Amino acid sequence: MFTGIITGVGRIAAIDDLGSSLQHGKRLAIETPAGYLDDVGLGDSIAINGACMTVTSLEPATRRFTIDVSAESLSKTAGLGEPGPVNLEKALRAHDRLGGHIVSGHVDGVGRVAKMAQVGESWELRILAPRELGKYLAYKGSITVNGVSLTVNTVEDVAQGTEISINLIPHTVQNTSLGALREGSPVNLEIDTVARYVERMLSAGMKAAA
Repeated sequence: MFTGIITGVGRIAAIDDLGSSLQHGKRLAIETPAGYLDDVGLGDSIAINGACMTVTSLEPATRRFTIDVSAESLSKTAGLGEPGPVNLEKALRAHDRLGGHIVSGHVDGVGRVAKMAQVGESWELRILAPRELGKYLAYKGSITVNGVSLTVNTVEDVAQGTEISINLIPHTVQNTSLGALREGSPVNLEIDTVARYVERMLSAGMKAAA
């Protein structure tokens, strides 16, 4: 489990194929900030742009760790198949503060940035989410974007899906990879766990009453 509070911005430094066919995944080498790996061990879970991954090797001298990403995960996420900056979060410990919201590290869908523009001291981020996620998105509800816990400011159902707007404060832009987003950028989305259960209870209740 995670909180959506980013603990470091890393970089995909190297990508190696795990096989020769499209059914094979890739091994990623992630470069981290100084000291980031001091409390990390083999088999630990780290969310990479919101996708929970397992540490398969550690290279403290180069500040790198590796993860193996399946072809299935690559097809259902964004930003894990090419070099570049990535948001990192270590798994939640029982005594940690829950500063964001409950995040599972399972990407529910890939959205597209419709707008990224500075407004005053902050930035407005507008994302077009897949239609099937629209029922889970609500005004002032929580959404995870590339692993970052954020609050939804507006929700609008449109022909292509559901568009949400989010306000990014300068701290978030400076301390995550979200500042690099541009119009058209794909982003990993995870819906709020509570919304998932509420939708299930309501739909089950309606079926039982029918």
